Amino acid sequence: MHQLRYFAKVADLGNVTRAAEACHVSQPSLSQQIGKLERELGQPLFERLGRGVRLTEAGKVFKRYSDQILSLTEDARTRVSDEPDSGRIILAAIPTIAPYYLPGVLTRFARECPKARLEIVEETTGNIVRLLAEGDIDLAIVALPIQAEHVHTKNLFTEELIAVLPSGHPLAKKPKVALKDLVLEPFVVLNEAHCLTGTTMSFCARHSAAPLVTARSHQLLTVLELVRLGQGVSLVPAMAVPTVKDTGREYRPLSGEKPTRTIALAWNRMRYQTQIFKRFVEFLSARD
Repeated sequence: MHQLRYFAKVADLGNVTRAAEACHVSQPSLSQQIGKLERELGQPLFERLGRGVRLTEAGKVFKRYSDQILSLTEDARTRVSDEPDSGRIILAAIPTIAPYYLPGVLTRFARECPKARLEIVEETTGNIVRLLAEGDIDLAIVALPIQAEHVHTKNLFTEELIAVLPSGHPLAKKPKVALKDLVLEPFVVLNEAHCLTGTTMSFCARHSAAPLVTARSHQLLTVLELVRLGQGVSLVPAMAVPTVKDTGREYRPLSGEKPTRTIALAWNRMRYQTQIFKRFVEFLSARD
């Protein structure tokens, strides 16, 4: 098992030194175990490339099996110690959900299951799909669609996307904003790794509208700040709209068809589902 863990870490990081640090062993010790594994298999698993390494074809095949073995081992350990009201859940969420939706969820679930431990990972959708496949997270809260054959999803709710404008903007004088007027303004959006941008652009394209994107950011808070500074307009999730008046910004729904996104739970259908996992899924499903 140590050999498999060392092999998997080197494969993931592409560097023996960093893998040794992550595994808390010396580099010579890790290299010795990898060499022993290669001799036992009768095949080289890595190509040495200067300071880095990459998997050989045999290594790529072996990696698929080693990931399954490590995942099954972790599942077996979890199943043995499974309890209905305690345990750990590693929960991921995309950045346009995590800071707005999770605080209330975590507070309520902590009252219902005080012995449970939730660990939070904030990542983009593409990375969440990878983490689910590798067994590094148990559950994720994402925006659909997700295309991955190993991922099962359960819809939680659908929310509207709202136009956000600088205070004093002419369009803010109206109770609702027409898309045809909004797309005449410069747009500030998240970068393409964030699914919210894809949802926004797809909605505009369906209505034969093509907004001019003048700025992109990694953070929704930065998008909102750029809007406040008059750099453009944007569409943001309803959950990101403050409940009190937001100085420097105005929020308006769109007239006509509303842009929306569907929020869902996602998990790897091949992984063992603990009792606390099932309880958390039921907890969210009952409230949303």
